[in-house]
Amino acid sequence: MKDSFIKVVGTALALGLAMPASAQALFDGCPSDQILARFVEFGRTGQMPPDLGRWLSTPDAQFVEPWAPFDNVDYVGICWVSAWLVHTDDGTVLIDTLYGPFTPMLLDNIAKTGTDLADIKYVLMTHGHFDHVAGAAALKPLLPNATFVMTQGGWDEAVESSQASQAGPRAWDMIEPEMVVADGDTITLGDNVFTVVETPGHTWGTASYMYDVADGDETYRAITIGGLGLNAIEGPPQVEAFIESLDRVRALTEAQDMGIDVHLTTHGFSNGLDEDRQAMAARAAGEPNMMIDPDGLLAQIETLRTGAVERLAIENNQ
Repeated sequence: MKDSFIKVVGTALALGLAMPASAQALFDGCPSDQILARFVEFGRTGQMPPDLGRWLSTPDAQFVEPWAPFDNVDYVGICWVSAWLVHTDDGTVLIDTLYGPFTPMLLDNIAKTGTDLADIKYVLMTHGHFDHVAGAAALKPLLPNATFVMTQGGWDEAVESSQASQAGPRAWDMIEPEMVVADGDTITLGDNVFTVVETPGHTWGTASYMYDVADGDETYRAITIGGLGLNAIEGPPQVEAFIESLDRVRALTEAQDMGIDVHLTTHGFSNGLDEDRQAMAARAAGEPNMMIDPDGLLAQIETLRTGAVERLAIENNQ
């Protein structure tokens, strides 16, 4: 069931294809397939459906209770966009910042995990789109010991996007660039190491981050892939970069020495995250953690790659 869902998701994200939207109501809970269908509609037409726009801006509709897929990881995001806390024995890392009306919700979710804001040492941001970085300005004065991190391309994208927003109804501010990272850089915090993998394609400045997650006595390699959609494409070279990034993540996943076992996604509807949350809540003691799924990640990558190759042909013929 999940494999077939991921296949549909990957093809739709890569090509911008229309999907059947059998359930138009917004939404009973956080159903990945229905949310994806509405986003594909948006991508296909270029026009935000009014009801989807309202849903995206409504905190009550976006609320997700914090939950812990691993012993050292908490989900503190909202329905449509993720934020992750990764705890170490010397502080915590926050991945992505949410935005706008969801900053109070993010802060409340962090508090519910028992995390002191002063213990957050790094904020790793994946790319410059508002939904991942627009919360930085509000968070900056509240995280006294945190360093905000992104690639140079990501910082540039964020600043440009923020400046462009000032003329519209939903203006947002971006902090001044702090720590700039590049491919292969590592950040060590306590007992964990966060490795930067530049994965251009979703945007030119997109980065992914690899780190360790713990489940009982076992440690697994996780990745947060910075972006999986081809919804901001400027031409064939960007699609080619996307394909190259997918190939690289596949190679990292298949590596014999510390291959990737877990994908902690930036958008839960891309791989059924809320459905995994529900399954994890029902997980009995001793049962396997279903989020340890390298084969599922490889299947997702393959489907995305197939769609991207088709998208590249479309771009080349325009």
